[in-house]
Amino acid sequence: MSLPYAADAELSLSPSELSVLASQYQSELATGHVTTQTKFNYAWGLVKSKSRDEMSRGIGLLTEIYRSDPPRRRECLYYLSLGHFKMGNYDEARRFNALLIEREPNNLQAQSLNSLIEKGVAREGYIGMALMGGAAAVGGVLLAGLLRRRR
Repeated sequence: MSLPYAADAELSLSPSELSVLASQYQSELATGHVTTQTKFNYAWGLVKSKSRDEMSRGIGLLTEIYRSDPPRRRECLYYLSLGHFKMGNYDEARRFNALLIEREPNNLQAQSLNSLIEKGVAREGYIGMALMGGAAAVGGVLLAGLLRRRR
């Protein structure tokens, strides 16, 4: 199976495309047996969504496949990493992507996603530092005001 590069995976399916995958999944679910491929296809579509709820459901389905079907773990790792990345769960994204890179050091999709994850971690760090700096500045102003009142 060919996996898309991380940048390509940012493209969402159209509602009608996702609906086809959902219908297939629901149809098999109603029979009491969902094939791993159908579950994977639906999870893949959900992870590519812009909706956090759908991404979360996709991660849940991929986690089920990862746990129950060892031969499918490789293809699940990338999308588990991608889903966590898109949701801002950088530690989980790193963990799954590291497992994939460990198995396949030359995997260009995993390398590309790794770059995106690291940029996300750095961006989150900068935002955190800015928030801490802002909180410190507000705290300093409040403290200065309290000290002036006491005099």
